[in-house]
Amino acid sequence: MNNQNSLNMVKKAIAILGLVGAGAFFGLPAVANFSQKSSTQLVVNQPLQIADSNSKDIVATAAEAGQFNTLAAALKAAGLVEVLQGEGPFTVFAPTDKAFAALPEGKVDKLLLPENKDKLVKVLTYHVVPGKVMSGDLESGMVKTVEGSKVSVKVSDAGVKVGKANVVKADVPASNGVIHVIDTVIIPE
Repeated sequence: MNNQNSLNMVKKAIAILGLVGAGAFFGLPAVANFSQKSSTQLVVNQPLQIADSNSKDIVATAAEAGQFNTLAAALKAAGLVEVLQGEGPFTVFAPTDKAFAALPEGKVDKLLLPENKDKLVKVLTYHVVPGKVMSGDLESGMVKTVEGSKVSVKVSDAGVKVGKANVVKADVPASNGVIHVIDTVIIPE
């Protein structure tokens, strides 16, 4: 991969996690459907190259990972990058590039079209919850997203599910919130 491609990937990754600040931008209240959960709560973690650093914001933390290029491109197309780099705190359920690749063929390309910007914003903001919600604070139930509708969260000994997505890496800290990496793009109904 050449330096220009690497730079573009980093720029896209930086754009990705700007999504997290949307709660404050849209004036949504903090999440009320989360409560303290036992410290024995299990989350299925798979090796992802994300630095655990409280000194970097969500965007910088995601950029280092290099596994959120599609999300970054979608955030840019939706015009959410700058708006969503707020001080937070925010919780992002961030789908990996592999999660986007699992969508039906052509779905991502269609969402990235300018005429589908509203739909794209709806999908992306469905992955964001206002407030910093660590996995130990999650409780099964319906949780309101920045998009405005609710998503199902299921907490069990096997891990955490958000909609149909599994949390594959939880509690990636950032200075303005937290990232939970998911294996499936969740689509609002």
